Amino acid sequence: MDLQIATLCDFAAEYQGKLVVTGTFDALAAKATPIVHPQCSLAMRFCFTPEDAGDHELSIAVIDEDGQAINEKMPIKGAMPVEMPDNVAFMSRHLIIGFQGLTFPKAGVYSVDILVDGELIQRLPLRIVQVDEKTGQPV
Repeated sequence: MDLQIATLCDFAAEYQGKLVVTGTFDALAAKATPIVHPQCSLAMRFCFTPEDAGDHELSIAVIDEDGQAINEKMPIKGAMPVEMPDNVAFMSRHLIIGFQGLTFPKAGVYSVDILVDGELIQRLPLRIVQVDEKTGQPV
């Protein structure tokens, strides 16, 4: 199993088998804490081979610098069954998870952790920056 793409973005969709990603980012800035990001998506593209067939568990968590989830809804867990057609060398699948109202209590470095079967396969860093209301410069 290969996670070929994983990114936070403003918008993601699948269109005619293609992953459409708009506004990828790794930092957010706001004038006050807590910092609330109204809406974003986690866009992922997995590539599977016949060896990956079977039942898997996907887990997604947004964590702080201490490794603690940012809210009680994390981690998000779900079944990820992989069924491979006969005589197919590989196949790709897209997964898009929408987040609404992500709340970061303070500025700092956060991460989006992606785990399959309990194993961390990708950690996306996310910087949360508080800026001065008048100058727009980091506080």
